[in-house]
Amino acid sequence: MYETNYTRAKDAADAAKKIRAADDGKFISGGMTLLPTMKQRLAAPSDLIDLSHIKDFADIKVSRKDVTIGAGATHNAVATHAKLMKVCPSLCGLAAHIGDPAVRHRGTIGGSIANNDPAADYPAAMIALDATIVTNKRKIKAERFFTSMFETALKDDELVKAVSFKAPKSGSYAKFPNPASRYAMAGVYVADHGKGEVRVGVTGASSNGVYRAKDMEKALKKDFSADALDGCSVDEGDMLADIHGSAAYRANLVKVMAKRAVAAAD
Repeated sequence: MYETNYTRAKDAADAAKKIRAADDGKFISGGMTLLPTMKQRLAAPSDLIDLSHIKDFADIKVSRKDVTIGAGATHNAVATHAKLMKVCPSLCGLAAHIGDPAVRHRGTIGGSIANNDPAADYPAAMIALDATIVTNKRKIKAERFFTSMFETALKDDELVKAVSFKAPKSGSYAKFPNPASRYAMAGVYVADHGKGEVRVGVTGASSNGVYRAKDMEKALKKDFSADALDGCSVDEGDMLADIHGSAAYRANLVKVMAKRAVAAAD
């Protein structure tokens, strides 16, 4: 077993200081991605800086339509938050179907978006909700935060503190999960923000990671109905292909999930 130093951060500034002092440090909160990676010897950080004990790190605040979710909020906390359920039930529903109960009680929204797994659910929601990612240094719009598969705009000593957004008029998330991992083979979050503003985030399917489906948005701005997507096409050349499904299969899944999401929009 390789040696790893473990420390707890008092606050965001302390966490940034600790990671700058480490040879190869990693932030950890729920550990749902990092710990399995370490077990497989795919990562061997010199230091683990625990963010889960930072005060107010997991707070969820809802003021009318304005929502702020602390990076340390678990998937279960997001899924069961009463005030959030009233203004954005689609995000609560997304969180309720991540992994299994063990994952939902330990995994965090901040860890999910910071890792930017191409099959994770939250990135699609952040793009569709036009969310702002709040770090210890700046605020970044979600569309600029997710840069590529497993890549984000975060600097080495930068950590996610919270996400904020204005709850949409209506929204829904539909995904086709891998039956073993429950990761999305294709997941589509549709948000109608009113006044002709519709945003669509797609995860799990593209070889470039999460993306915004602007052609679907144009169709839905004219007619917010599942039938409006009949004329939209998904380029299979941009899709992932593996033992679970071909590129053409995933391209079809994106369209099917988008139609389901629109039909179920609350």
